[in-house]
Amino acid sequence: QVQPVESGGGSVQLGGSLRLSCAAYGYTASEYPATGNCMGWFRQAPGKEREGVASIYTLDGNTYYAHSVKGRFTISQENAKNTVYLQMSSLKPEDTAMYYCAAGGSSCTLRVSEYPYWGQGTQVTVSS
Repeated sequence: QVQPVESGGGSVQLGGSLRLSCAAYGYTASEYPATGNCMGWFRQAPGKEREGVASIYTLDGNTYYAHSVKGRFTISQENAKNTVYLQMSSLKPEDTAMYYCAAGGSSCTLRVSEYPYWGQGTQVTVSS
C-alpha cells in the first residue's frame, strides 16, 4: 500500500518561499510498471476544484508544470528516499490552498484522475 505523506506547509507573506516534501511510503519506482511512475503535487483552495501544480516522471526526472506556477515552483526528487519536493518561490495570495502529493500516476499529466494514491495534504497560506 502506497501512502504519500506531505510536510513543509505553513504561512508566509507575499513573495516568500516554502519547500514541501512528500515521502511516498511503500512506493518504489522500479516495482511499478512504466505507466505508474509519475508523482505530482496538486492543490485545492476553498470552494474550488483540486488542480494540478507540477508532476515528475520518477524514472528520468522529466517535469511538468501548470502555467500558473511555471518559473516560480520547482518539483524535484530524491530517489534514495522516495521523496519528492516542491520548492515554491515568489508566492502569491492566490497560491493559498491545501497542497496534496499524489503517486502512481499512469501519465504525468496534471489530471487528478490519473493518480491512485494521495496524501492527506499540507496547508499553505500566503498573506499580502
